[in-house]
Amino acid sequence: MNPKLLQTLYIIGGILVLPFAPYFYWQGQRVRKRVGRLPDAAGATVGRFGEHAATLNLLAIGESTVAGVGARHHAEALGGQFAKYLSLAMAKSVRWHVLGESGITVGGTLERLVPQLPETAMDFVVVALGGNDTFKVSSPNRWRGGMTKLVRILREKYPQATILLANTPRIVDFTALPPSLKFVLRRISRLHHENAKNIVRHFENVFYYDEATKVGDDFFADGVHPSAHGYALWSEAMVKSLLRKMAAVETK
Repeated sequence: MNPKLLQTLYIIGGILVLPFAPYFYWQGQRVRKRVGRLPDAAGATVGRFGEHAATLNLLAIGESTVAGVGARHHAEALGGQFAKYLSLAMAKSVRWHVLGESGITVGGTLERLVPQLPETAMDFVVVALGGNDTFKVSSPNRWRGGMTKLVRILREKYPQATILLANTPRIVDFTALPPSLKFVLRRISRLHHENAKNIVRHFENVFYYDEATKVGDDFFADGVHPSAHGYALWSEAMVKSLLRKMAAVETK
């Protein structure tokens, strides 16, 4: 979808929703108070899965899912789980590094996380952003610009790495949100989703996980963030999707 059209849809939607903004803000505060805030995952932010001689390096960077909210330890969260399924699929050990901050947007990632990028050469990079930009109603233009800049930085920092953008959140599945908030936020997330599909077309060896499907209630720890079980399901699906996409490119 054309980026100009995405921005136009955002503006029109904003005009239509504006009279109801105080109500949506009140609902958001109620959800935040009811759900509370789960802590980040505990433990080291660097780990390893597998006992193979050959080793791959994986970096996960982004928001609360990378910080591991909803899991006890990082080995059970996005970084560790993605490393596990990547290792099992490729029959290689995977050394994983996580660089995440709960509540961060793509703009905050550029300001605070990019300066902390590991110097270690990476074979795979997973970027998990979009949830907070959706909840903060970031415009498609701002999100697209920030994500494009981030991907370019990662591409230059790790020229040999395969980069995967995780899906923007499936708001419709979030059990903690009332229907009215879902109605608004899922449309914001959809705009970011369409932008992500477009962004990856401009880079080599950069992919977007656009195959996310409905999940059950047991996917979540709090109605918003994945549980350890949810991280496992999500990571396994993303690894399978990524390897299919990589294979499709190789056969062209």
